[in-house]
Amino acid sequence: VMENISLNRSELSASDVRQAAKIVNADTFIEKLPKRYDEEIMERGSTLSSGQRQLLSFARTIASKPSLLILDEATANIDTETELLIQDAINKMSANRSMIAVAHRISTIANADKIIVMHKGRVAEQGTRDELLERNGLFKVLYKLQYEEF
Repeated sequence: VMENISLNRSELSASDVRQAAKIVNADTFIEKLPKRYDEEIMERGSTLSSGQRQLLSFARTIASKPSLLILDEATANIDTETELLIQDAINKMSANRSMIAVAHRISTIANADKIIVMHKGRVAEQGTRDELLERNGLFKVLYKLQYEEF
């Protein structure tokens, strides 16, 4: 786990790796592993869930201290509990840096400063979540489909 997060970069201490894991909530499952940060991860992370692999990926990202984050479907193919952990991690990761997030789940982009809604390769509308909900556009339709019961 330690090597997976640090990518063997000598400038990263064990403390840096642990802090990155903690920021993105990966420490929750890492501490439950038999060898914790010394646990060996099999090829392609086959012994981990998709959510755990995603959290490790976020920890690697945070450890590298990027000024820009680009996330593509960061909450795809995960369960609701893990989505909440990942959403919290995304919120923490976006602090003090720019982020571009591509998402189909509204929850992933709900707190964005600016949302750009694409439809058929073109910008359909843009604004904050609240601004877009006030309009009767595509975003509002998608929001209702994801959040309102039928």
